[in-house]
Amino acid sequence: MARIRGFLNTYRPPTPCLVVDVDTVVDRYRRLAAAFDGCRVQYAVKANPHPAVLRALTAEGAAFDVAGPGEIDLCLAAGADPATLSYGNTIKKPTDIARAFAAGVREYTFDAAGDLDNLARHAPGAEVSARLLVEGGPDSVTPFGHKFGCCAEDAVRMLVHAAERGLDPVGVSFHVGSQQLDPSAWDIAVAAAAKVFAATAEHGVTLRRLNVGGGFGIPYLDSAPTTGAYADAVVSAVRAHFPAPPELVCEPGRAIVAEAGLIRSEVVVVSRKRPTDPHRWVFLDIGRYNGLAETENEAITYRIEAVGEQSSDDGPVIIAGPTCDGDDVLYQRTPYRLPLSLRAGDAVDLLSTGAYTASYSSVAFNGIEPLRTYCISEGRLISAE
Repeated sequence: MARIRGFLNTYRPPTPCLVVDVDTVVDRYRRLAAAFDGCRVQYAVKANPHPAVLRALTAEGAAFDVAGPGEIDLCLAAGADPATLSYGNTIKKPTDIARAFAAGVREYTFDAAGDLDNLARHAPGAEVSARLLVEGGPDSVTPFGHKFGCCAEDAVRMLVHAAERGLDPVGVSFHVGSQQLDPSAWDIAVAAAAKVFAATAEHGVTLRRLNVGGGFGIPYLDSAPTTGAYADAVVSAVRAHFPAPPELVCEPGRAIVAEAGLIRSEVVVVSRKRPTDPHRWVFLDIGRYNGLAETENEAITYRIEAVGEQSSDDGPVIIAGPTCDGDDVLYQRTPYRLPLSLRAGDAVDLLSTGAYTASYSSVAFNGIEPLRTYCISEGRLISAE
């Protein structure tokens, strides 16, 4: 964070803003690729699609998990080979599939018969994986629920049908939820995937690829397992449940970019609703709609630090955003404390905010522009958007 704060103190950009240290992005990618040795690492572009991030990861030889045509265009503009792109979103219009295929994307994920039919028509011969619905595992901090995935029986049936339609059924994918802090979740999911591999083989279709998704957590207010702990859990699960290890793919997003980012925000108002209230309300110039969507239900609890000289005495606070929406309250239950000397006009930093902030920022709610992003390398500005 020292280089980011050095940049902020030198250039003093208007707030709120996100600053991403691209060197940290590269470092986290290298650590993860080393821990998951032999596994293809596909960066989940949705976490932070900034062109400078994509260019740096392309230079490192990363592959990319894309969610739609817009992300495909960004990756190609950053110099990525279309062969390194995997269209992992199971919710796709036929026109999106056709556009992706025309751009050179040859790998897709599905979890519904209708999507599979569209792939057969608009991406002939493409590699396809069935996304498996993972049930019975521990909840992540931000679980997906039942939105994505299909049951094992449907996965087998559709993979066999994919082969009959001229597609190349390569494997199974799953996701155990974003910010998954329990590595045992992968054992449950890998065991379920192994059964799909075996059942599909009985129908004469041999699968070869297992996509274990992302969800690897990073420390916010609470600690998280190390990258090595996640890798060990995945590898151990594969060894335990597969007679021969398949090709492995993982799709980290947060684990690569979160710790590379810092948001600087300005305090707009500090108040108490009643003189006897123990909590002060601290209103920031950033909230749920211009970058902090993951504070919904206080799922992601960012570390928040006051900037500059402040009193050593602190007190409990409720932290809220600037909009006229009553739901734009960030933290009421989580016990945050900030200096008693904090005043309007002071700055605060929100740490580890490189993932799912700028990419979630709305366009002009309450007339507030999307979150401004600056990318630095070796402490110097390389991109401002």
